[in-house]
Formats: sequence, C-alpha cells, structure tokens
Amino acid sequence: MKKYLLIIAMFLSVFYSFGQDRKKSRQKIKALKIAFLTQELQLTSLEAEKFWPLYNIHQEKLELYSDKGRSEINRRMKQVGSFNNLNEEEAKDFLSLKLDLERKTVLEKERFLKDASKFLSYKKLMRLQLSEREFTRKLMRKYGRGRRPKE
Repeated sequence: MKKYLLIIAMFLSVFYSFGQDRKKSRQKIKALKIAFLTQELQLTSLEAEKFWPLYNIHQEKLELYSDKGRSEINRRMKQVGSFNNLNEEEAKDFLSLKLDLERKTVLEKERFLKDASKFLSYKKLMRLQLSEREFTRKLMRKYGRGRRPKE
C-alpha cells in the first residue's frame, strides 16, 4: 500500500512541477512583454499610470476568451472522438462557438481602444498593436516556432 501511495505522490509531484514551470514561463513572457512595450511605446508617467491597469485587464479578458474557447473545443472533440466523426450539426456548433469567441474578442479590443484613446493618441495605439505583433514574432523566432520548412 505504501508503495502505491509513494508512486501516486511522485506522479502528482511531476504534474505539479510541470504546472509550475508553465506558470513561471507565462510570468516570464509577461515580464518580457511589459519591458518590450514600455520601451517601444515610450509612455509618459501619467500615460503609464493609466495605461498599464487598463492593458492588464484587457489582456486577462483576451486570455480568458482564448482559454475558454480552447478548453471547450477540446472537451467537445473528446466527446466526438475526431474531426471525421463530426456530423453537420456538430460542425455547425463548433463554428458558432468559434465565431462567438472571435466576436467577444473583437468587442473587447474595441472597448480597450475606446478607453485607451481617452489618454493615448491613436498613433501610440497603432504603435502598441505593431509592437505586440513584433514581440510575438521575436518570441517565436527565439523559441524556434513559426519557421517555415526549407524546401
């Protein structure tokens, strides 16, 4: 019995450490993104004071929509088994779910831009979007993703 408990404890500790590593990685990426955006946007202290709380809430909502969508799609795919097992009604439901999440994401982005435009110029807001995209590209290059296979 002790042997089984020891094996279960070891198994759970491995999963716990993987979860902790993922959490640390996300925190590290967020810190790098904040530093990158701070440098790129060159916000005044007044702008930064208003911008960061709003931006952090915005990012949390976008992550929530993304995580919710991914988990719901994974849950539904487990139920049907595979893409080939989908009937037309299930495929329609998947597409509706995807469109609903995209709609919520767009509405959140519009809300953020409306709120941020009260204290940031549209030029800085455009710089923000370009900088976010550049940060993602740099991150993908650094970790070897997004590369096209050589032909």
